[in-house]
Amino acid sequence: MGRIAGTAVGVTGWIGGFLGLWGVLAQAAESDWQELIPPGKELAAWEDGNGWIVAGNAQLDPAVKTGRKLQALPGQGVVISSLEGLAMERNLRSKQHFADLEVHVEFLIPKGSNAGVKLQGLYEIQILDSYGKKKLTGDDCGGVYPRAELTPRYHTIDEGTPPRVNAAKPAGQWQSLDIVFRAPRFDSAGKKVENARFIKVVLNGQVIHENVELRWPTGYAWRVEKEKPQGPLFLQGDHGPVAYRNVRVRPLRLDAQ
Repeated sequence: MGRIAGTAVGVTGWIGGFLGLWGVLAQAAESDWQELIPPGKELAAWEDGNGWIVAGNAQLDPAVKTGRKLQALPGQGVVISSLEGLAMERNLRSKQHFADLEVHVEFLIPKGSNAGVKLQGLYEIQILDSYGKKKLTGDDCGGVYPRAELTPRYHTIDEGTPPRVNAAKPAGQWQSLDIVFRAPRFDSAGKKVENARFIKVVLNGQVIHENVELRWPTGYAWRVEKEKPQGPLFLQGDHGPVAYRNVRVRPLRLDAQ
């Protein structure tokens, strides 16, 4: 199917407005950043941190030839969902809720693993072992994840929005994800009047999305979750091993000019 989960928009008024938004970003001070996994207090900013491993670094376990297991190295500043296999319900949800937001996340996955970063807990940029793949969908690394249904078994119902290019690195390498997100807008009666947008998404230094409209939440959330002006940052960890570090956010106010 087509790009249903997210639709790139080329409206002239919006383009002019977004040019003004980059000025807002350029003027924001470094002090505005909030570290969400600071060394020594890695899980303090998060709900549901039980079971996460705190480490100084993560790497592929050299004793496992398949490359599907992580190894935790001593120290602080890194959190790991699990070293191998699935970790049911092992996700991180920030205690603080955000509206417009700039996010920086560094992640590392083993071969075959799957995770994601969800703005407001609803709009997901996919993390997946997609290195070298030629034909991309929203289910690949950096994609805007598709909508999904739970029955008769979990399955996606569209292709989401694929990244422009495959910027994914090989499994076992640290990767960086930078997101500028504009929250949905609501009127005084609580009716949604503007959809959420990924203003810009950069994976490993390459722009993979610009001005992607999110007409509804991604995954199964489109069925069961109500969109709101604010929500938590969500780091997925229940679909396979994943390590995160240097997670920081900067609240913004992205009003169209």
